[in-house]
Amino acid sequence: MQKLNSKLKGPILCFFGPPGVGKTSIGQSIAKALNRKFVRMSLGGIRDEAEIRGHRRTYVGALPGRIIQGIKNAGTKNPVFMLDEIDKVGTDFRGDPASALLEALDPEQNNSFSDHYLEVPFDLSQVLFVTTANTLDTIPAALRDRLEVIEFTGYTIEEKEGIGRQYLWPKVLVNHGLDGIAMGEAALRLLVTKYTREAGVRNLERQLATVARKLAKKKVEEKEVPAEIEVKTIHASLGAEKFPETLSQATDEVGVATGLAWTQVGGEILFIEANLMPGKGNLILTGQLGEIMKESAQAALSYVRSRARSFNLDEHFLEKRDIHVHVPAGAIPKDGPSAGIAIAAAIASAVSRVPLRKEVGLTGEVTIRGRALEIGGLKEKIIAASRAGVSEVIIPADNEKNLEDVPLDILKKIKIHFVNHMDEVLPLAFVATPPAKRPSRASARSGAAAA
Repeated sequence: MQKLNSKLKGPILCFFGPPGVGKTSIGQSIAKALNRKFVRMSLGGIRDEAEIRGHRRTYVGALPGRIIQGIKNAGTKNPVFMLDEIDKVGTDFRGDPASALLEALDPEQNNSFSDHYLEVPFDLSQVLFVTTANTLDTIPAALRDRLEVIEFTGYTIEEKEGIGRQYLWPKVLVNHGLDGIAMGEAALRLLVTKYTREAGVRNLERQLATVARKLAKKKVEEKEVPAEIEVKTIHASLGAEKFPETLSQATDEVGVATGLAWTQVGGEILFIEANLMPGKGNLILTGQLGEIMKESAQAALSYVRSRARSFNLDEHFLEKRDIHVHVPAGAIPKDGPSAGIAIAAAIASAVSRVPLRKEVGLTGEVTIRGRALEIGGLKEKIIAASRAGVSEVIIPADNEKNLEDVPLDILKKIKIHFVNHMDEVLPLAFVATPPAKRPSRASARSGAAAA
């Protein structure tokens, strides 16, 4: 576009995604491809507006803003300027840095950016601004409206293996003064699957560095260093496996549903448990659930109560019972709407005493009438399901369009079911169909009399 129209004002890019997926590295690659200087400025924790606009020269120790400082250090008016962690800008009595960024980033007004130290307008229109963020929720709406968001998703196991073999392991060897040591395929697969669990590759690089340090120690002590890293070398260097290869339950259980969750570091699976006990009709929720998940549990319970007859239950079955819904790992806060279907399935399994299939993952929002609503983060959830050994996934039909983002090799391993209502979910998730409601004694007697 710049070749066709040199006066074209470029968009303000925002790379959005979990840590360690290469957002900053892509910014550096853009600068290299355009043959421009690269400037990086971290916005994490900035609360003073003067960091952006500078101080007036009447103040002692006055300095220009960090944007002008970065351009001065680069020595050019058209660098690639990366604003890292734009979602972590704070606000206090010293001003609002996010509002100060509006003038710097807006292509319509940054040709006369006002820095308090310079006291003359400065043209930023030739600067290519690139921002990064781990979440979009904390970015003010007016600032987010000026950004062109490009989402970076987590890596698959195969992608991590490729990055580890082609880039990380050679880099680690050079940093530790080693060379000529190959990384075996089985060893790298073990490292990726059982010693790291993240969306990016930072922890993978740390684990590789740990292995390299062990080898460097052997070399310094003049001991034999293997020519190729094998599985036994990984076990000897890193100790016991940190993550099991699969998180699926060993057996199908009553009241235990396999839910799929999205986190800032990628997808995860979580087991949602529901249990019945004598009580007074209360719904007990534990596991550090947020307000949205609590409302999802209430909606799921309303659906199950409305379907009491199909579960062979009296309409007043809850009057003398409590339902306890628990999501393990209680030390970790959890929130979001996508657990509604899994909670409803767990409650339905608990009241009908029919086990849920352990190999079926569930995700989707549910209404009190049982409708399945669209959710986000589908790619990360399906990748997490594949990693955990889940063979089937139930998702809302409205999410079918999002499957084009999921790698084909993952889709070949998992069977996807599209549903519009909870009535379609339960036959797929249950080990067997819930028993039909038996006729009461009174109706049986009347039927016999009629005969």
